[in-house]
Amino acid sequence: MAAPILVTGAAGFVGHATAHRLLARGERVIGIDIVNDYYDVTLKEARLATFDGIDGFTFHRIDVADAEAVAALVRDHGVRRVVHLAAQAGVRHSIDNPFAYERSNVGGHLAILEACRHAPGFEHLVYASSSSVYGDKPMGGEGFREDEPANRPVSLYAATKRACELMSQSYAHLYRMPQTGLRFFTVYGPWGRPDMAYFSFTNKIVTGSPIEVFGEGRMARDFTYIDDIVDGILGALDHPPEPGGHRVLNIGGSQPVGLMDMIETLERAIGREAVKIMKPMQPGDVTATYADVSQLHALTGYEPKVRLAEGLGRFAEWYKGYYKVN
Repeated sequence: MAAPILVTGAAGFVGHATAHRLLARGERVIGIDIVNDYYDVTLKEARLATFDGIDGFTFHRIDVADAEAVAALVRDHGVRRVVHLAAQAGVRHSIDNPFAYERSNVGGHLAILEACRHAPGFEHLVYASSSSVYGDKPMGGEGFREDEPANRPVSLYAATKRACELMSQSYAHLYRMPQTGLRFFTVYGPWGRPDMAYFSFTNKIVTGSPIEVFGEGRMARDFTYIDDIVDGILGALDHPPEPGGHRVLNIGGSQPVGLMDMIETLERAIGREAVKIMKPMQPGDVTATYADVSQLHALTGYEPKVRLAEGLGRFAEWYKGYYKVN
């Protein structure tokens, strides 16, 4: 029997979806999550409840930064592959709560690296980085490429994610650990994070509350549907580099959408119009994100399929069902 795959952040948006896809293809999955209160714990618990009765899934409520607990779990279960998605998310939250990012993102990543390097026969660590490592790059004709400099982070969140990439590079060199870092662009879809703009906008639109449109609507994001993201994660997991190899790859939709266009698409999906309050850019935000995914495509055949109108339509349908909105 194949060794189980450890998925960190299993109560989170991307971790929940990734664990389900792995289970659907016959893998055994060990999920861990601290289930903190950064956003609605009830939603996180509801995600976990979707695993009830599914063979092959076990869950442990563990802080990823608890190095001893993580190492024991990897050792005792013979884990050889890890999808590390646990992190303290949120660019703006990092400005007011910096030490949460130092512990969860930097300390948590180090705990995973240490556990993996001591695991006999370890095969591959896939971990979540972020498009925020690129800093604030003006929107141009080409997407962000992995060979571009990533040395000017404009938020602590971005700095921690870049630090994780550098730590992984050192562990690959020192301990011959095969690793793949994935620079996520804006992920959306059912079971998403309430702190994300499309989700928080929906909450306000259905209650008739005004939405705050930062950057006065001039920002653009590379929105990527959750199913497409999971396709890329599993494709990367199934194509490990050689021992000692470490690569960092973009994973996104490759079709950036202006913030005002996203809002209009969301309004159509919900069937209601938003009351908008235009606001200036917030500290730590970037003007635009745009993924060049040619490297991931060459490696795995990755090709995003779900466009924004379809994806937001699926999200709106889920939202109305989950929150019982008429």
